[in-house]
Amino acid sequence: MPREYSLQDTRNFGIIAHIDAGKTTVSERILFYTGRKHKIGEVHEGEATMDWMAQERERGITITSAATTCFWKGKNLNLIDTPGHIDFTIEVQRSLRVLDGAVTVFDGVAGVEPQSETVWRQADKHDVPRICFVNKLDRMGADFYQDIESIHKRLTKKAYPIQLPIGIEDKYEGIVDLIEMKAFYYRDELGQNIEEGEIPEDLKEKAKTYRSELVEAIAENEESLMNKYLAGEELSVEELKAGLRKAVIHNEIYPVLCGTALKNKGVQFLLDAIVDYLPSPLDIPPTKAHEVDDETKLLEVHSDDKEPFSALAFKVMSDPFVGKLIFFRVYSGTLAAGSYVVNARTGSRERIGRILRMHSNDREDLKEVYAGDIAAAVGLKDTFTGDTLYTEDRPLVLESITIPEPVISVAIEPLTKADQEKMGVALQKLAEEDPSFRVRTDEETLQTIIAGMGELHLDIIVDRMKREFKVEANVGKPQVAYREAIRNAALDVEGKYIRQSGGRGQYGHVVIDVEPLEQGKGYEF
Repeated sequence: MPREYSLQDTRNFGIIAHIDAGKTTVSERILFYTGRKHKIGEVHEGEATMDWMAQERERGITITSAATTCFWKGKNLNLIDTPGHIDFTIEVQRSLRVLDGAVTVFDGVAGVEPQSETVWRQADKHDVPRICFVNKLDRMGADFYQDIESIHKRLTKKAYPIQLPIGIEDKYEGIVDLIEMKAFYYRDELGQNIEEGEIPEDLKEKAKTYRSELVEAIAENEESLMNKYLAGEELSVEELKAGLRKAVIHNEIYPVLCGTALKNKGVQFLLDAIVDYLPSPLDIPPTKAHEVDDETKLLEVHSDDKEPFSALAFKVMSDPFVGKLIFFRVYSGTLAAGSYVVNARTGSRERIGRILRMHSNDREDLKEVYAGDIAAAVGLKDTFTGDTLYTEDRPLVLESITIPEPVISVAIEPLTKADQEKMGVALQKLAEEDPSFRVRTDEETLQTIIAGMGELHLDIIVDRMKREFKVEANVGKPQVAYREAIRNAALDVEGKYIRQSGGRGQYGHVVIDVEPLEQGKGYEF
């Protein structure tokens, strides 16, 4: 079966940001404008499609990254919405590892926030091209230009606005497109009636200044454009877009757009920018891998359907209807449902029973997946986050996912005897899903200790045990086994043991010297 969308028309991107910058609201608007859903789901009403877990809807936060597929202007968009809290940082890391691009969302009032810096550094580590979206410009105290300044100060000097807002706070009504030098005004509440008009007089000078900076930055990255620019010739819109796309893919420019997702303004232009500037799987460098038995022998994996199949498992999810779901990104080749793959970590062959395209927690069966696709598999029993899957004609290991070490531990115990066995199963399944969550038994106190990335992380884990696995448990501080050590020498210590128990009785006489050893050396007799 031929692929529905070419690799050139595929975009794999994620939405990353600080807590409450509006990631999920942006995702919901993307689903609405691409026709994936016909009613806008609001986070504050607990109706967001991408926040499907009960805890997410109650708390109004994203806990687990959710994947979906939508279509815009003939392009296939694979979107992953990620959490903002540092407690769920593994979700951001593993998503960035398999994505080709990202949209970084900033709060129009707060600008760059602590977690914005964390996710930006994580994207830098994986060389992920980014588009910036300054959101919430309808809020009191919003300032687009101050946000730009904070991005320049704290993240990168390579951020250039490609839009300017018309009005601010409750008077925000449209944008100036700096590439086409046109103004666009929103005339309805759903943001679907957009009217082209004249750039306001008070913005003309500012638009010219920002445009000249943008054009110069684009020309710097492309020799043919630089020659034309230095000769004083005007660069066409097509040349600017092509030059900007190349610069974004090489992480030389980070375009900045503006809007307010909650009030339905700016999202269609963001979708246009995703299609125009973020890379397709063909635009990024070949993925690095090495041979299974020799890490020094490096291989290159190209996004090509004709190459042997290779994929990276980046997420495990327990589904009450189909069992264990393994999310994977296909880096090369094609795979049909019912095929066998080899797990590079275990060396065992496993059969993929079904392949699913996920839309948050809904699913749709696929007969085949191709290079560049993100999908989920049913039937892989021994595959976990970071495992490489390949077919037998090309064994290899793709670069894995870095798992952060836990920072907080608590003791957990079942409420009743009946909960004891269920708790073990529940903790094992949750640890499979989330590699940053660890479970161990303390050898000295025999307590079950769970460790994670923060109090919120462990709070959610315990809550999920109650709801999904019906396990009641108590959580408390871990017990500490105190130890004593010999600090000074004690020489000629004498002890006698005398016991008369009939007959000859028992007698013992000991003289002993006790001295401290170096720390960590153990005992020496």
